Amino acid sequence: MSLISLSKIIFVFTVYLIILSALLLPILFYFLRWRCLSRKKDRSKLRVAFFHPYCNAGGGGEKVLWVAIQALQKRHPEIEIFVYTGDVGVTPEEIKLKIRNNLNVHLEEGVKFVYLSKRRFVEAQMYPYFTLLGQSLGSIYLGYEALKSLSPDIFIDTTGFAFTLPIFKYIGGCKTACYVHYPTITVEMLKRVSTRQVMYNNRSTIARSPFLTTGKLIYYRLFAWLYSLAGDCSDVSMVNSTFTLEHLTSLWSRPLRLVYPPCEVNHLKTLKRSGSFPENIRILSLAQFRPEKDHQLQIQAMYELREIISEVDFERITLVLCGSCRNEDDTIRVKDLKDFSKHLSLENRVEFRVNITYEELLKEFESASLGIHTMIDEHFGIGVVELLAAGLITIAHKSGGPLLDIIETTESSRLGYLAISAKEYAQTIKHVLTMAERSVLDLIERARASVDRFSNKKFQDEFLKAVDYLFETN
Repeated sequence: MSLISLSKIIFVFTVYLIILSALLLPILFYFLRWRCLSRKKDRSKLRVAFFHPYCNAGGGGEKVLWVAIQALQKRHPEIEIFVYTGDVGVTPEEIKLKIRNNLNVHLEEGVKFVYLSKRRFVEAQMYPYFTLLGQSLGSIYLGYEALKSLSPDIFIDTTGFAFTLPIFKYIGGCKTACYVHYPTITVEMLKRVSTRQVMYNNRSTIARSPFLTTGKLIYYRLFAWLYSLAGDCSDVSMVNSTFTLEHLTSLWSRPLRLVYPPCEVNHLKTLKRSGSFPENIRILSLAQFRPEKDHQLQIQAMYELREIISEVDFERITLVLCGSCRNEDDTIRVKDLKDFSKHLSLENRVEFRVNITYEELLKEFESASLGIHTMIDEHFGIGVVELLAAGLITIAHKSGGPLLDIIETTESSRLGYLAISAKEYAQTIKHVLTMAERSVLDLIERARASVDRFSNKKFQDEFLKAVDYLFETN
C-alpha cells in the first residue's frame, strides 16, 4: 500500500470518527439526562446531596459540611439529606460519632450516606505530574459515580471540586451550589510560577528551567479558563473569606457570597484566663497534618526561640501540635515532623496530639497560653478564630484569612500578631512572654469580643439565606 493511499484511509477514518462522535455524544448526553430525570418522578420528598468525599476527615471543611446540614435539618425537616463520601471503610454510626466527639456537632437523625469507591482518583499521589488537571478530571469521574448512585434535586459541593458542577447541572438536571474554601488555582499561583519561586506546588526542577516554567504557565492559564467555565455552572456560589472572594472574583463570572465558616466561640470564650503566664507555657497549634499547613515552620520557630531566650525560660515552653490525619500520607508526615524535631534536639519541647477528641482538645485549650498558625495564604483559618476565642495570644501567618479577615494588628485595637519567617515567630513569642499583665488581659478581651462574627449561628443564618433560592425554585 502506498503512503498516499494510507494517508487517505487515515483521513477518511478521522472524518468518520468526528461525524460519529458529533452524532453519538448528544445522544449519550440526552440519554443520561433522561435517565437521571426519570429517577426523580413520583418522589414525595426533595433530595439534597452534599459532595464531600472526605467527610470523615475531622477538619474545618468538614465542620462547614455538618453545621450546614444541621441548619438545613432545622429549616427544612421535610427534605432528605445525603452525603457523597469516599470513606467506604467507615460506617454511618462511626462517622456520626466522630462528628459529635471531634467537631462537637449534633445532627438530627435522617442523614444518609452514598459511598463512592473511586475516591482515589481525586488524590494528589495519583498524578505526579499535571496534578491539578488530573485531580479535576478524577473529580468528574467520581462525580459521575455519585450521580449514577443518586440523582438529587439540589447538589451542593463543599470541597472545592468545581468540575462536578457541570455534571449535576446539565446531566443530573439539579440546582447547584458550592462553598469554596480555597480556589483550585489563583493569580498568586501564576505569579509564583512566573517568578520561578520554589514551593510545594512548584518543583525546583521547573523553577530552574525557563522552558518548563513557560510550559507550566500555559498549562495553568488553560486550567484557569476551564475552572472558570466549571464555576459558571453554580447557581449559588459561597466563599469563606475575603482572600477567596478576591481571587475567585478574577476567575468566575458568577456573583459570590461571603459566608464566614462556623467557629466554636461561645463555650471557648468562657474559659478562664489570667494576665500572667504559668510556670509551664504551652503553645497550641491547631491544624490538620497537611503539607500546606507548614508545621515544620513552627518547629523551626522553636529552634530560633531557643537562640534568643535563656535555657531556663526555654525549658518552660512546649509546642503542642493538635490535628487530624486524613490518610497514610498524613501519618507519614507526622513521623517526618517527629524526626525533624529530634534532628533539632527539640523532641522534649514538641508534643504531637493526633486525632484527639473534642473533649481532649478542650483540655489543650485550657492548658495553653499562646496559639500559633503558619499556613501561607490560609483561605480563612477556623483554628485561628478558635485560638482567639479561647483567650490564647495568637500568632498567625501574615497572609490570607488571618491577615484580611481575622487579626487586626493596629496597636490600639490589636487582636493578635502576624509573622512570616521562623525568626519573626520566635521574636514575637519572646515579646508576648514579656508583656505586662494588663496588656495581656486587654488583648484577650479585644480578641474574644471580635470573634462573634464567626459563630456557628452567624454561619447558619448566612448559609440559609444563600441557599433559599435553591428551595424556592424547586
